[in-house]
Amino acid sequence: MPRDSHATPRDGHGTPPNGHGAPPDTEATYQDAQVHSTGGESGGYDYDVLVIGSGFGGAVSALRLTEKGYRVGVLEAGRRFSREELPRNSWDVKNYLWAPALGLFGIQRIHLLGNVMVLAGAGVGGGSLNYANTLYVPPRAFFEDPQWKEITDWAGELEPYYAQAQRMLGVRLNPTVTPSDVHLKNAAEAMGVGDSFHLAPVGVYFGDGEDGDGSRKAEPGAEVPDPYFGGAGPSRRACTECGECMTGCRHGAKNTLNENYLHLAEKNGAVIHPLTTVRTLTEDSRGGFAVGTLPTDRPRKGAHRVYTARHVVLAAGTYGTQTLLHRMRDSGLLPRTSARLGTLTRTNSEALVGAQTTPRRYRSAHGGEPDFTRGVAITSSIHPDANTHIEPVRYGRRSNAMGGLTILQVPYAEKLPRALGWLLNSVKHPVLAGRSLSNRRWSERTIIGLVMQSLDNSLTTYRRPRGPGKGLLTARQGHGAPNPTQIRAATEAASLLARDINGFPGSNIGELMGTPLTAHFLGGCPIGADPDHGVIDPYHRLYGHPGISVVDGSAVSANLGVNPSLTITAQAERAMSLWPNKGESDPRPAQGAAYTRLAPVAPHTPAVPEDAFAALRLPFLGMPKVRAGAVRDEAAVRDETAVREAAAVPDETPVPDDAP
Repeated sequence: MPRDSHATPRDGHGTPPNGHGAPPDTEATYQDAQVHSTGGESGGYDYDVLVIGSGFGGAVSALRLTEKGYRVGVLEAGRRFSREELPRNSWDVKNYLWAPALGLFGIQRIHLLGNVMVLAGAGVGGGSLNYANTLYVPPRAFFEDPQWKEITDWAGELEPYYAQAQRMLGVRLNPTVTPSDVHLKNAAEAMGVGDSFHLAPVGVYFGDGEDGDGSRKAEPGAEVPDPYFGGAGPSRRACTECGECMTGCRHGAKNTLNENYLHLAEKNGAVIHPLTTVRTLTEDSRGGFAVGTLPTDRPRKGAHRVYTARHVVLAAGTYGTQTLLHRMRDSGLLPRTSARLGTLTRTNSEALVGAQTTPRRYRSAHGGEPDFTRGVAITSSIHPDANTHIEPVRYGRRSNAMGGLTILQVPYAEKLPRALGWLLNSVKHPVLAGRSLSNRRWSERTIIGLVMQSLDNSLTTYRRPRGPGKGLLTARQGHGAPNPTQIRAATEAASLLARDINGFPGSNIGELMGTPLTAHFLGGCPIGADPDHGVIDPYHRLYGHPGISVVDGSAVSANLGVNPSLTITAQAERAMSLWPNKGESDPRPAQGAAYTRLAPVAPHTPAVPEDAFAALRLPFLGMPKVRAGAVRDEAAVRDETAVREAAAVPDETPVPDDAP
């Protein structure tokens, strides 16, 4: 996930050997790359492959390449957390927030990118540490986006990789209907789309006999041996539905990457280097790469260290990968990088809204106290229209810090200045305006609405050329419709949710400022048929520098309209499946050749036993195709029945095509 610590170097001076202008300290670090490389095995290289970042793309790469015999090193800017070291709640600032300049190395990053605010993850495991464990296959519009649809049948080609990603991440339907789900269903009914409501596919171990192969059952909080990987994985504890997924699961129920891909990769020989910030990436004289690093927690006093490898996999998250590539291209260290870098950067056309209530208000309407913390982070979804997807989001009890970003609703307006509309609304409802700023029991009395769209809009990122923040990443309007700063369906849904909980609708401070808040910053390294149309080729190799592969959110080439983690994982599974085993010939055509659809290459040393639930089952030659929807089956029927009974939904309620 994004790594804001891949920032412009701040010490040293000069110009790199190629004569191009470079930001401060690039030459010093580049020279370190030549002088202080530790050498090592594999033809004088430290590793066969260096993976930069340990989020979804990096973790997949680390596992699948070790299975093929490569010596893999993983460079991670963030800390390594044990379960017990994860934040107790969002007020545990030392472990929750990422601000290295303040000595904070937590799991939650916040980037301000000029006209968009980005939430991202940090630490070994990347965004899986604080994501909402919601794992959708996107709707068909994603696979048929004009950016890449002419290359291949992406829906068909990616299908088995989505299925493999679902098994590895333990995807199943959320089994619990919570009060938030009932209120969301009621709001959907009021919008005329009640039949679009359904429970969410999530990556969590619940212990109810529907996880993995169903052989491991446990009461909430109880521990069982590995339920997914035939004994190769770690033991797990059953979910207590505490709502703490996004502050880091301390219980061992959430299927973070440390419980699957990274655990298996390390067992298979991958070496993870935490608190290691990448500052430079350049080709060396032997055709490999030198990666200059600094210790994240001691950037000024710590020694430069340079790692070398034959190949590099960039998986530093959209922000981190884009920042590093922009800087290396601009400084002349990766000079052949496509001019398309930064185009088709996406926010998933996203908005974060919400509805708050108070104990007195809620009691008068529903009886009892409000407690919207019950459940996993996201439990259900509705679809107000073909392009819009809304989910109820929660934090656990006492995780109220993010309430500092909430305000009274900014009324939707196409012509009236947004700030004026909010001010008039606040003057009209001064008591509610004051309550909207209160963090007291915020997580218990608030339903957050995460709104995503699959519309064709984008930003183009670039480095600020001058002034404050010179060299940092910023963005301007890109291809397609203007990037939305307010979404009508989001405002309507928040108002209807507020009515149903006898409360008041809210927005976030970014919406007031015209700076939308997104948890899903994507794109900027789109897949294209050639360097005039993309930054990476259909096999995820960087145009102009094919020894570098890009496999994180920056390679997502269209707005998804759903949570992106499953897609990032599936794309990475496909990219790594096409690598040869070490020492064998590469089946991928050279850059510039016509695209060829390839069969995956079976690894010589798979990490998961072949009879395990999450064994690698791709369409290798001679193997039948795996059905992508196989994870639903009986659990889907059971859960949809439960929702109908709880929310009085008619029996004919359909499940949208994009549910896995």
